[in-house]
Amino acid sequence: MENKSLFPTEEVTLPSKGLIYPADNPLSKGVLEMKYMTAKEEDILTNETYIKNGTVIDKLLKSLIVTPINYNDLVVGDKNAIMIAARVLGYGKDYTFNFENEQHTVDLTEIKDKELKEENLSEKGKNEFHFTLPTIKKEITFKFLTHGDESKIKSEVEGVKKVKKEKPELSTRMKHMILSVDGDYERKTIREFVDSSLLARDARALRSYVKEIQPDVDLTYDLETEAGSVKGVTIPIGISFFWPDTGL
Repeated sequence: MENKSLFPTEEVTLPSKGLIYPADNPLSKGVLEMKYMTAKEEDILTNETYIKNGTVIDKLLKSLIVTPINYNDLVVGDKNAIMIAARVLGYGKDYTFNFENEQHTVDLTEIKDKELKEENLSEKGKNEFHFTLPTIKKEITFKFLTHGDESKIKSEVEGVKKVKKEKPELSTRMKHMILSVDGDYERKTIREFVDSSLLARDARALRSYVKEIQPDVDLTYDLETEAGSVKGVTIPIGISFFWPDTGL
């Protein structure tokens, strides 16, 4: 087995600050160690099977993370921060992309974390948060989705699509995100609630609140264009992010 300690490493700070992970989880420290990209990782990036089935980035990050973690435990915002760090460690801080038919280069090390505020937690060391649905006034407990949750959601949605020829992604995400309704943690109760009682306006309010408080990376950037300054442009994470030599 490869000894990753032979390679130079860097410490990456997690936007969650580790607050949502149990104390016995290495992620609770709020940082993890990553190694620099090697030829092995470039082999991963060019693996056609991984690219085709959409697992190439996850394979890459798993290979780069030195800290012994369960990758499925990572909340999506922390995973995004690790992805940015991996790009910097692999190909440097400068990232060039196209915006309104102009080429722009940004410094990825200037991207700021959107950190989790401890006062929003229901309890330190728990991925649990509270929200009152504004229309029907029910008390919801929810969590930030993890990589493991995202994998389950993808499989579930694809399974339904094969049978019913529909893609219920939003409702499926809600069923995995919501932990309790008025104190009832039964999964059957939650699924029935999402299918029959969750109003669209309440679902939108919940999604908006989750987006507001969840830890992540801030991918907005101010650009200077030929037409003038443009503030708050979202940096596109396209194919050239990890394949800068593709020219795409």
